[in-house]
Amino acid sequence: MTKVVSVAIPVRNGADVLEQTLAGVRAQQLDPTVSIELLVCDSASRDRSVGIARAYGAEVIEIPIERFSHGGTRNLLMQRAHGEHVAFLTQDAIPADPGWLAGLLGGFALAADVGLVYGPYQPRDDASPMVTRELTEWFRSFAPNGAPRIDRLTPSERTISTGELEGIRGFFTDANGCLARAAWEDVPFREVAYAEDRVLAMDMLRAGYAKVFVPQAPVVHSHDYSLLGWLRRSFDEARALREAYGDVEAADMRRNALLVWGNVGADLRWVRAHGGRPSPAFISRSLAHHLARTVGALLGASAGSLPGPVVRRLSLEGRGG
Repeated sequence: MTKVVSVAIPVRNGADVLEQTLAGVRAQQLDPTVSIELLVCDSASRDRSVGIARAYGAEVIEIPIERFSHGGTRNLLMQRAHGEHVAFLTQDAIPADPGWLAGLLGGFALAADVGLVYGPYQPRDDASPMVTRELTEWFRSFAPNGAPRIDRLTPSERTISTGELEGIRGFFTDANGCLARAAWEDVPFREVAYAEDRVLAMDMLRAGYAKVFVPQAPVVHSHDYSLLGWLRRSFDEARALREAYGDVEAADMRRNALLVWGNVGADLRWVRAHGGRPSPAFISRSLAHHLARTVGALLGASAGSLPGPVVRRLSLEGRGG
């Protein structure tokens, strides 16, 4: 009897990269008894996204842009999916190899209580050294020995504060993650504006489910922005984490200055370790990058005290207060 695993992707104006992502999904190698159901939810794209998705055999759900929300749209995809497991990608997260999906599914076999499995991001070939280092070191820290990592809360830990789940223990990404349907039916996505994957991870951990990181299930997924773009992206991220995890520590200018210089130093060591010779121009570029990210994060952490129009201008997604 054939089993179904679903791959679900929210899409808006993704034609530039969507075909690579869907081709990567169709190239997955699974047991012959397993078939892939491909679902796309398109939010009023003005490009060829819908046609591309259908050309790859996807079922396309079309919704107006005002109906989109990060949590709500993924709940809609879960409702329409038929698989016992549903893997989520974003339109620009390309499976890195034909074993990506099998790797995610293998995480559920590690324990009976696993509700979530996720994998790492690999930077794109044209990613900046700053982005390449950050992504590589961040995901490597999850599983330094290369073995899958399992996180769960003991019964006595399930009432700990959201702040105590910040970091690796509470991390999950639905740009490269898979849900067990039974767990989602018990703990669905919240219909939040941002950080729906982090919130889902916390909710599932508190409900008694385990979360697994599989280093062998990567996708190619990274972004490079202008300095203003990085400031706005960091604003959104910090604001989302504040909303998800509650109050954050007050800004410490000395600590943040040391963090910036520490990141610049790490970038220089990374370039040298990979055969490069950092130039003064690169040092300036690295410093500007980390300053933009730090300023954006400080503003995002204080978003609740900023006027709505200012918040909307600072948000990369244009999300107001």
